[in-house]
Amino acid sequence: MPRTAARTRWRLGLTTTALLTAAALVPAPAHAEDVTDYAITVDPSAKGAAIDDTLYGVFFEDINRAADGGLYAELVQNRSFEYSTADNGSYTPLTSWAAGGTAEVVNDSGRLNERNRNYLSLGAGSSVTNAGYNTGIRVDKGKRYDFSVWARATSGTTLTVSLKDTAGTLATARQVAVKGGWAKYKATFTATRTSNRGRLAVASTNAAALDEVSLFPRDTYKNQPNGLRKDLAEKIAALKPGFVRFPGGCLVNTGSMEDYSEASNWQRKRSYQWKDTVGPVEQRATNANVWGYNQSYGLGYYEYFRFSEDIGAMPLPVVPALVTGCGQNKATDDEALLKRHIQDTLDLIEFANGPATSTWGKVRAQMGHPKPFHLTHLGVGNEENLPKEFFARFERFRTAIKAKYPDITVISNSGPDDAGTTFDTAWQLNREGKVDMVDEHYYNSPNWFLQNNDRYDSYDRKGPKVFLGEYASQGNAWKNGLAEAAFMTGLERNADVVKLASYAPLLANEDYVQWRPDMIWFNNRASWNSANYEVQKLFMTNVGDRVVPSKATTTPNVSGPITGAVGLSTWATSAAYDDVKVTSADGSTLLSDDFSGDASKWTTSGRGSWSVQDGSYVQSDTAAENTLVTAGDPAWKDYDLHVKATKKAGKEGFLVAFGVKDTSNYYWWNLGGWNNTQSAIEQAVDGGKGTLMTKPGSVETGRAYDIDIKVRGRQVTLFLDGKEWGSFKDDKPAEPFRQVVTQDAKTGDLIVKVVNAQSAEARTAVDLGGAKVASTARVTTLAADEDAVNTETDTPVTPVTSTLRGVAPKFTYTFPANSVTFLRIKQK
Repeated sequence: MPRTAARTRWRLGLTTTALLTAAALVPAPAHAEDVTDYAITVDPSAKGAAIDDTLYGVFFEDINRAADGGLYAELVQNRSFEYSTADNGSYTPLTSWAAGGTAEVVNDSGRLNERNRNYLSLGAGSSVTNAGYNTGIRVDKGKRYDFSVWARATSGTTLTVSLKDTAGTLATARQVAVKGGWAKYKATFTATRTSNRGRLAVASTNAAALDEVSLFPRDTYKNQPNGLRKDLAEKIAALKPGFVRFPGGCLVNTGSMEDYSEASNWQRKRSYQWKDTVGPVEQRATNANVWGYNQSYGLGYYEYFRFSEDIGAMPLPVVPALVTGCGQNKATDDEALLKRHIQDTLDLIEFANGPATSTWGKVRAQMGHPKPFHLTHLGVGNEENLPKEFFARFERFRTAIKAKYPDITVISNSGPDDAGTTFDTAWQLNREGKVDMVDEHYYNSPNWFLQNNDRYDSYDRKGPKVFLGEYASQGNAWKNGLAEAAFMTGLERNADVVKLASYAPLLANEDYVQWRPDMIWFNNRASWNSANYEVQKLFMTNVGDRVVPSKATTTPNVSGPITGAVGLSTWATSAAYDDVKVTSADGSTLLSDDFSGDASKWTTSGRGSWSVQDGSYVQSDTAAENTLVTAGDPAWKDYDLHVKATKKAGKEGFLVAFGVKDTSNYYWWNLGGWNNTQSAIEQAVDGGKGTLMTKPGSVETGRAYDIDIKVRGRQVTLFLDGKEWGSFKDDKPAEPFRQVVTQDAKTGDLIVKVVNAQSAEARTAVDLGGAKVASTARVTTLAADEDAVNTETDTPVTPVTSTLRGVAPKFTYTFPANSVTFLRIKQK
């Protein structure tokens, strides 16, 4: 992933030609008199693109504690005492544990096995207590919980295992007799009370060694051993995804490419390598997670394959290409290491598809799955910012895979953004190399998604297919869901090019968040669907098998010139600005500030540390992000902005803003962004940013740069040190009314899908092109205030189903303001 983070109003459309019988009565919104007229014309005789069953899927990455403390049902945190400062600077091997008496984590030859380096040495009469995740270990009255531990006690000991919270016991304590070398011991609890704040305690009468201290709910998804948290798995399954992409993401292409062995000095910051994650859990390697915590790998490749199978989805693993991304941007030049990773990838295919008698098929069979997992698609690499270096290595992987497994679809990628030099270079290489499929990723503002519904209309139908592996509109409010829904109508319309698409990220534990937005939110006691989830579910469960060509009128739009004040900002950087001058097109001066006095012309946002120093305006805080200060009139238009800027210290460069309406709506030239690797023009609309253009480049510390920005109408030209850097014209309308029509081959239903992402109702004349249809239709509506957000206790964005009567080849329907509506119309 690249760097970037109410009250319901309902009105069901009622007209003289179509009456709606609602499943529930809902109030009309304020300003219900605001109506815009549209027309949708469907051509059922024309043949649109076929839609694959796998068009929509899910992308799982262990971010926001999505695995340990999330989908993986293990209730004990740091069960193997492997936490380290390599994972997080605040970690110790006893993080999440409290010791009573003598307890020490040891790394010596007495360990359980070579790959499980640490274990706990517990003194006689001592105990340890685990706090689990969030507020503690969640247990439900009457439910069963399975405890296990690997233990060693040469002289013998009795372990007393208990579940408790501050109010008392949560289950009857269990006693486990331990004697001799390492062995696995088990016990079962039945909870006598419900609690969100449980603690698991293990006490020993005599000295003992412990490892892999585990507590699982008996009731996992489909009752699988080493299984998944049921409510989260069920929410994912309810989407009916066509595929599951795993395990990342930035987990795949960051860190060392070495293995976990003595030869690498037990490297603890590695890329995600599948062989580390299979076999008995107590023998799986540990690893740092790039998102700032530990990965136990209890949820590993076998479990991903099994879960995909359980929910009827195609497995789609991603392997490292030996070029790091996500800000690291380094190519590994080690031929032996490259060959090892290529062989590992071939072994992965054998693990998934090989007979139980093959080397890696046998490992799969021993884990409980003799039959193949039917792997057909595999991604190599993720968001590499070095397209040439990446593609050279990708071709080595692809050649080896195709030689042995010619039917496998090998997926390349186009870097971390929707446009720019890296994107263009990657796509050129992919086209020239006749790649099967290219994985695109982008996280943009809702405005960008409304503007780019037609993104794939112009893609080459004979070129590589598109896998939209990660996308989201930078928020979990209903306006974000609306924008994504509008964009998805374009994905379906272009189903001959876009073959796979998945929103990202999938999961977020509310107490361990590194990235927003996210599709499903949870804590240790509950989970809830975001507005974005409801959009995804509506589309994913009503796909259809073929697009029925259709057209719609557009929203009347009057687009004036770019207007706004000017601004200066930094991001994790200290910089000095001087000689700011804004001149109108007629030559008159609108603003001039050489900071020889004070900075009274400027308004700060409250972030950063701004002061006038030696005749410059300096932001000195190298940790502060988005320190925007502004000056001028939001009504300014057609002007030239000049700034002299000098980087003093920090990670990035300069941010020079124009067209500033307020702190949530502006353009800025981001020079030396993304850890001083790229420069870009970004636009913020209601706080969400989208990239309009980007180029590679960096900013030198201590050097003064002359920055000039010329704004004329909606055309902007940018100059760096007197030379034109680039230009753009921001004249693409953010169309709020979008639609697509598909047909379900099994039922014959026409599925009319309409997004109305505006505060006005959309009174729409629908012409089905003479299709013979039933007089009733099933309606599913999502509608809410645009700022509505689903939470644990309040879900304003929830589907409402109803029946529409009076359907005919031509009828009128009024789509509610801020709504997504699906009409399923039966054909005769």
